[in-house]
Amino acid sequence: MNRPTLGIIGGGQLGSLLADAAKKIGIKTVILSDDINAPAKNFSGKFIYGNYNDQNIIDEFINSVDLVTYEFENIPFSVLKKIDEKKTVLPKPEINNLIQNRLNEKDFLNKNNIQTTKYVLIENIEQLKENQNLFPGLLKTTTLGYDGKGQYKLNNLDDLNTNIDFAKRYILEKLINLKKEISVIVTRFGHQKFEIYEPIENVHEDQILKHSKVPANISDSIKKKSIDWSTMIAEELDYIGTLCVEFFVDKNDNLYANEVAPRVHNSGHLTINSHNVSQFENHIRAVCGLDKIETKKIHNAKMINIIGEDISIYRKKSFKDNEFFYDYLKKEIKSKRKMGHLTIIDE
Repeated sequence: MNRPTLGIIGGGQLGSLLADAAKKIGIKTVILSDDINAPAKNFSGKFIYGNYNDQNIIDEFINSVDLVTYEFENIPFSVLKKIDEKKTVLPKPEINNLIQNRLNEKDFLNKNNIQTTKYVLIENIEQLKENQNLFPGLLKTTTLGYDGKGQYKLNNLDDLNTNIDFAKRYILEKLINLKKEISVIVTRFGHQKFEIYEPIENVHEDQILKHSKVPANISDSIKKKSIDWSTMIAEELDYIGTLCVEFFVDKNDNLYANEVAPRVHNSGHLTINSHNVSQFENHIRAVCGLDKIETKKIHNAKMINIIGEDISIYRKKSFKDNEFFYDYLKKEIKSKRKMGHLTIIDE
């Protein structure tokens, strides 16, 4: 059987790791990125640079591939729809469009009886004053923003930052008495056909993921509920590919869905070494219509994100047999930028 050529929109580390996984199973990839220095160009057979709104660039991309996926959410819906008219885009553009908007995403979760923290739409300062019952809370832009960008913690009205631009729409989410954060990664191949990774425990610093580990130190009931909710979300969306659901667990062991990522996820980097099939390979297999392989954990593991200047230290280190260092080969080192990761497996 001739294997398809897969287009990947986005050239960051997720695109790099997808292209690397694709190569290992005989799938050629073409990366489309608006960053001339995108690290994924080091891992893919073909790299196309240009603006996502440039029709000539999009046409070149479409003509180079058989089908398309993406490594990040913030792609204009109109661009994905235009591509989807010529070549299948998975996950479907409509799913990305729903999840791009935090308000629509929260409404979708609650409509499906999946608990989230309390939230409300905020369009001006008067609405903030009317909803002080949600303080302490987190004010987030309804669109765009990741790794803490576009987010403001508010304990009271005195915390209001003059930089908050009310030309944008926000949601205010009530903060909970947080015990821990977990994520569940699932790959859906079709109706009730899943590969499921056990919950991953995550620790954030400055709203950026610092490290992840499996197994997560959680109760059996939280483990079951988080997996049930994640597969329900994927099924309800008629999703194809790998998806991640981020959860909060509070001090009373209540579970709250925080966000859905319609793509492979940073917390799942450890699956490259902890499982027989990584989240990246499963995503490639699902979107390309390849056989589903039973996915099993073969090692407990911990993943550490390497942020900013720390990469210089890691590039000079030597590693033990159970340590796996991944350098994303980004040209410019910036503070708070994810530059690589280290996975340590239990021996």
